Amino acid sequence: MPLREPPLNAVRAFVAAARHQSFTRAAIELHVTHSAVSRQIKSLEECLGVALFERRIRQVALTAEGQQFFAEAGPAIAQIHSAARALQAQGPARAVRINVRPSFAVRWLIPRLPLFVERYPEIEPQVVTSTVMPEQAAGSFDIAVRRGLEGWPPSIEVRPFLEDEVLVVGAPALFKAHPLSDLRALASHVQLSARTRKEDWDAWKKHVGAPRAKPAGRLQFDHLHFVLQAAVDGLGIALAPTSLVAHDLASGRLQSPLPALRMPLNRYYYGLSPDAAPEAAYVAQWFEEMMGPR
Repeated sequence: MPLREPPLNAVRAFVAAARHQSFTRAAIELHVTHSAVSRQIKSLEECLGVALFERRIRQVALTAEGQQFFAEAGPAIAQIHSAARALQAQGPARAVRINVRPSFAVRWLIPRLPLFVERYPEIEPQVVTSTVMPEQAAGSFDIAVRRGLEGWPPSIEVRPFLEDEVLVVGAPALFKAHPLSDLRALASHVQLSARTRKEDWDAWKKHVGAPRAKPAGRLQFDHLHFVLQAAVDGLGIALAPTSLVAHDLASGRLQSPLPALRMPLNRYYYGLSPDAAPEAAYVAQWFEEMMGPR
């Protein structure tokens, strides 16, 4: 009976898990879930007919057979990666045009693009910013991202992407000088808004039951990313989609003084053009992974 060839993806998952001595860390390296790594390794063990890991509480350890297999499979996988990188370096990069709104490009997509480029060095993501609906931008993208289901051409299969909410944010120094611990204190702050989202403050106040008091001042900008930069610089408080300020909140550049008072927004959707480059499928797969477990 001929020997079964072990699946390469399963070997790759095994090598990562063996190197880290952890299924969780292997999942992070491979940009997949813990359960996906576990399934791949189980299928490899069934293929080889031996146990490669001892499963313990919150940890795993290589068996003697696992150590033997890792000693030879690890360098083999590394050699395959090296050969692939050498070929990719010789050929031209394959471009994928990603059409997004300017604020989404600046605040969500570009900060995360290094992860995509590291994973797919042979693909050149070209970020195209536009404020028009995808049906009006047809022919100028391989994959597009927009809020809501309106304005998509019938030829595009639209898929759900990020869920989103809006909340109040501002610079830490601003809240240190002028605390915002309750809704009554809103009136002591300058409210920042975008020309394209100037109704957000009224909608949010109605949603959370805030008093309709006149603010200390108002500043309006053309685009939301200018509003968020003004908030970082301490010019006032802003209503920000959580999708666009995650990095700023994590780094401490912005704070949310009223984190529980949020208003739901239309979720994002993405769609591939009917004549999209084949590489756009990798961007779509990456988008799915960026959503995390559902």
